[in-house]
Amino acid sequence: MPKINSVPKHIAFIMDGNGRWAAKRMLPRNVGHREGVKALRRIIRHCSSIGVSVASFYAFSTENWKRPKEEVDALFEMVKHFVDNELERHAREGIKLRFMGDIDALPAELAQRICKAQSVTENNTGLVCNIGLNYGARQEMVRCVNGLLARGVKEIGESDITEGLDTYGLPDPDLIIRTSGEMRLSNFMLWQSAYSELFFTDTLWPDFKAKEMDYIISRFNRRERRYGAVKGGDKDEK
Repeated sequence: MPKINSVPKHIAFIMDGNGRWAAKRMLPRNVGHREGVKALRRIIRHCSSIGVSVASFYAFSTENWKRPKEEVDALFEMVKHFVDNELERHAREGIKLRFMGDIDALPAELAQRICKAQSVTENNTGLVCNIGLNYGARQEMVRCVNGLLARGVKEIGESDITEGLDTYGLPDPDLIIRTSGEMRLSNFMLWQSAYSELFFTDTLWPDFKAKEMDYIISRFNRRERRYGAVKGGDKDEK
């Protein structure tokens, strides 16, 4: 296992490849999603153990409603079971559950469970586990701007938008990891990822393990993050 000299404060994961994992094994897609939940538990545990402050996970996008209803319903059932089964452990281990996305548009029973999970873990001081459900970055921006307009804000600045997003109070992701070989953000944290380092792996999400995550972090630590500047203070480089 590679030695980790420093750990990113905020790591975000685009969990992709559950369906392909199942298809490779000639299994129903829902089996892939169940294995994906196991990987989610595994990575949350590892993030907490190595000192990551915030771990964000793209679980269900606003575009995922286009999938067959049976698959969407099964996904929501898995989320409900995840919240119910993990809540006590997260509360005990100090993990704070947080959700981003248009939660009000989710089925009422699921939305109630989410609200309960956030309330029960609200004062925890360990890892913040931030899960995107019915989340899309463009839709997040629209909700943010409409909220500012409703409050009568006449001139909108960067800080107004940052404070109006679902991630208010959280640091921007230092590192975004996408599994399954796709090389795009797919409407995920577009505002927050302005200076995130991006890593893409061919590994399908159900097969993603702590060892590979540690390897990616070791690669991340070799990158020089200049935020548009160069050594010596020259601000010309992007």
